Amino acid sequence: MELGIGIGWRPEIADAVEALPGIDWVEAVAENLCTDHLPDSLVRLRDRGVTVVPHGVSLGLGGADRPDPGRLADLAARATLLGTPLVTEHIAFVRAGGTRTASPGLEAGHLLPVPRTWDALDVLCENVRIAQDSLPVPLALENIAALIAWPGEELTEGQFLAELVARTGVRLLIDVANLHTNHVNRGEDPARALDELPVEAIAYVHVAGGIEKDGVWHDTHAHPVTRPVLDVLAELRSRVDPPGVLLERDADFPPTQELAGELTAIRATLDAAGKKGPGQGQGAGTSGDGVARIGTAEHLTASSPVPATDAARDRAAVAQTALLSALVAGTPAPEGFDPRRLGVQSRALAAKRADVVAKVAPELPEILGDGYRRAFLAYARTRPMAAGYRRDALDFAEQLLIAGRPTDDAARRRLTTWWRDRAASRPPRRTTRLVRAARAALVGR
Repeated sequence: MELGIGIGWRPEIADAVEALPGIDWVEAVAENLCTDHLPDSLVRLRDRGVTVVPHGVSLGLGGADRPDPGRLADLAARATLLGTPLVTEHIAFVRAGGTRTASPGLEAGHLLPVPRTWDALDVLCENVRIAQDSLPVPLALENIAALIAWPGEELTEGQFLAELVARTGVRLLIDVANLHTNHVNRGEDPARALDELPVEAIAYVHVAGGIEKDGVWHDTHAHPVTRPVLDVLAELRSRVDPPGVLLERDADFPPTQELAGELTAIRATLDAAGKKGPGQGQGAGTSGDGVARIGTAEHLTASSPVPATDAARDRAAVAQTALLSALVAGTPAPEGFDPRRLGVQSRALAAKRADVVAKVAPELPEILGDGYRRAFLAYARTRPMAAGYRRDALDFAEQLLIAGRPTDDAARRRLTTWWRDRAASRPPRRTTRLVRAARAALVGR
């Protein structure tokens, strides 16, 4: 299946995406789509013959628990509605806590890395097989960017991906920006990862922008694609001709002509690297001309499944809960982690929460003005997210009202009205406040 050159479809740039020349396909965040109808822009694109691929962000296939059947059913419904040839997700965990650890559930609001260990691989592979059995089309999984590294890892990224493909037959979505991120943040060589992973399993490739601050690369998807990221794309193209390449942009969207310029740079990078011929690191599953043969039985037949034991899942649950709690609830850094790097990740998670809440509840920054971000970050330091972002917005507003804020009477009345319209008939009484304060204290232990 050849996808060609694509771009991430986002509502903010829907008109631009429709107007861009040479777009063969688009990718849409699955959770932003309804399961029974599509935005008009996507309908028009599909009517033009543009393929739409749903890209999931909330399954948490690297998590300790088995995938949630409801989330899988929703992803399957979106795949059927779109008539897509495949769906994609991430090699990550996004939540922790709960029954296995007898602790409150925690949501990261972000993709967090799983340790590259045999134990974690057993859990991931079983979760992937469950997902594959629940979806109507093939699944491809994306390597993620990471600010932090787990202690005691037993496999490189390329080895981990190769073993995942061998065990499950899953396809790969290789994000070259994430390989660059891991190069800067973790000292990992993108070329080595490309040499070790099965390039014949690549379904398509992501290209995205980021920014470096104080020696840390932040995969923002809100900045232009840099030359080092295009260099990693060239490295990949020297080994294989990927079936599809897609430009991602999630925020601070530039004018249409700048998006077109980035797509032109991607095409030029692919053309130049392709003319040089296959690289020395070409994977064993690649054909002689460097073209990926996706879906061939010789390379993508999974080995016999080995179910993850409950003990392995319990170990993963304890480790992931300790890490996520340190990141979002201020508990001590687990042994073996770099506290400074955890602090960077923690602040990045809180900043992302603030940004997303401002999008899903734009009335809050409007009511609070310049004080919104400072107030939200103070709230996030003591209140982990336990549900989605809309619930987070309500909890944030509720905490402000309990504290008698904002101090401006008119703003507080507006916030009270906003909260009442969405949460309850009146702000919480004193008894309710005490119960919730006690619950928050327990969560923080």
